[in-house]
Amino acid sequence: MSIGTQRKCAPRRSPFRFVPKQTAVLAVVAAMALAGGAFISKVSANDDDRSNRFQFQPDSLVLSRSVYVGTAATVTIGETLPLGCVGGPNGTSNVSVPTTTPGTSVEIAVPCGIASDNGEFPNLFDAHNVWNNSGSDGSFGITSPIFLDNLSTDGRLLSTLPIPSDQIVTSFSSKSELALNRSIDGKSITFMAYHGGPGCGGFPVAPTAPNLLDVSASNTPGVCDLTNPVITTFQSTPVVPAAYFRAVAEVDSDGRLNVTDGNAYSGDNGRAAIKGANDLYYMVGNDNSGNLSKKQLTTTPSGIDLINATGAELLVPGGTPPVPPNIGMIGRLEFGTDKPGKDTNFRGLTIFNNTLYISKGSGGNGINTVYQVGSVGTLPTGTAAQLAGVPITILPGFPNTAASTSTAFPFGLFFANATTLYVCDEGDGTLVTPPVNGNVADAQSLATAGLQKWSLVNGTWTMLYVLQDGLNIGVPYNVANYPAALDPATGGCRNIAGRVNHDGTVTIYAITSTISANGDTGADPNKLVKVTDRLSATTLPTGDGDNDRDDRLGHFAIIRSAKAGEVFRGVAFAPSSDHDDDHGGDNH
Repeated sequence: MSIGTQRKCAPRRSPFRFVPKQTAVLAVVAAMALAGGAFISKVSANDDDRSNRFQFQPDSLVLSRSVYVGTAATVTIGETLPLGCVGGPNGTSNVSVPTTTPGTSVEIAVPCGIASDNGEFPNLFDAHNVWNNSGSDGSFGITSPIFLDNLSTDGRLLSTLPIPSDQIVTSFSSKSELALNRSIDGKSITFMAYHGGPGCGGFPVAPTAPNLLDVSASNTPGVCDLTNPVITTFQSTPVVPAAYFRAVAEVDSDGRLNVTDGNAYSGDNGRAAIKGANDLYYMVGNDNSGNLSKKQLTTTPSGIDLINATGAELLVPGGTPPVPPNIGMIGRLEFGTDKPGKDTNFRGLTIFNNTLYISKGSGGNGINTVYQVGSVGTLPTGTAAQLAGVPITILPGFPNTAASTSTAFPFGLFFANATTLYVCDEGDGTLVTPPVNGNVADAQSLATAGLQKWSLVNGTWTMLYVLQDGLNIGVPYNVANYPAALDPATGGCRNIAGRVNHDGTVTIYAITSTISANGDTGADPNKLVKVTDRLSATTLPTGDGDNDRDDRLGHFAIIRSAKAGEVFRGVAFAPSSDHDDDHGGDNH
């Protein structure tokens, strides 16, 4: 089977009755895309009609976007969440989990929640808010369709490529998903999302569609955690267990989509993927939403599988999804008495000079910082056993203590050159109420959130300054057709793409993070912003006040804003079949 052409087997017909909660999804998705001003020339990303094909424009941007298409009926107030959780609404059940000692098992309690609200997106007509369910279901999420918007570098919409929702979907409120990265050869972009696979225990292939519940916390088909409360993602009689591959989607300059399934990140999500010069995928993500304790993670086969299928991963395009013990986890980290597998809760990644760099900026375990994976100039390869021994090291000068989990929140990375690194910090997400002089951000976010510029001097990285002007961190903004009580404020930034210009400046495009009173801030309408910095600058740009170009340096401009029911996730420069770097280096 050739690289990049792996296709899934046709799903086996289920003997059970599947009752989908979504209705007329295709029509809704089409309407949403057209409402955004895009003429959809191709319905399927695999359409081979060369006479009217999609094509990304040269020297342009690609923005990953998702649209909520749920209705009130997507969630039923009072039903058990996650769906199929054995203990019933707000109840608990015990499951027996085998241990590594032959013939022994341990009983583990699995708690369930209850739907406190229906499936309506926040609106102006009533008080319902689907994201209120996050308070009673720690796994809560709803799948939604993916769109790739082709934009000019000033944010003008050129065209939209809808990704077929029967092949791959995202979880709408999962803010760390759908990062976009252009391949090292410049010919494709990649992102991670969900594709249905066989349910744990040999059940039929799970559906891939919008409006499925808690997919982002489901098991993967190859790593089944009995203590995960997410049993299924759809209503059926009887309950049909569901599992989902964390898949890498690769899209070329003509909009052709290839999906490669993976079994890493069971119980949580894959965040980002990039295709190296060696034509292999490198990924980051997190796993384990189950109820195994620290000790049980190392004394049960399922726990051992989980702690060896997370963090940084390697996946072969077009390959059969690897299963334990052959899942390609790169390196291992465990600080002190932290929960095994959680110190590698990585989110951002980039490749620079054939070296893999990753970031950790969330979770209470480990160290929030920027890491180098492997040796300089060498991308990790090899068997699962060989990959396990690859070193993961903190870049000298970046945070290196446990205190960083409350002071540093790095996400996207861009190397402008070997001694200049831009890091997006999303802020700590703390909502200050009541606002202080109209601002809802706390002191930590106001001090360090935004685009940080770091410089390598005598072998140590030093933060020079933080670009924040124009982000308006902590200042709530209005969104049309959205409740004022939930108005979000920018909290910092997440995924980025950058380019070094011929005039000695650097232009960075970034996706903003948010702070709000919403039940899940990942569902807040956010923004795509743009800032230009002078590469050689060592102090924050100030300008001279005459409104010329110097005054625009260091100032963020909003070039696109999400509407109510939309979220922005990733940004990258568009792929090209004939990659030309005349315009300067991009994010690699």
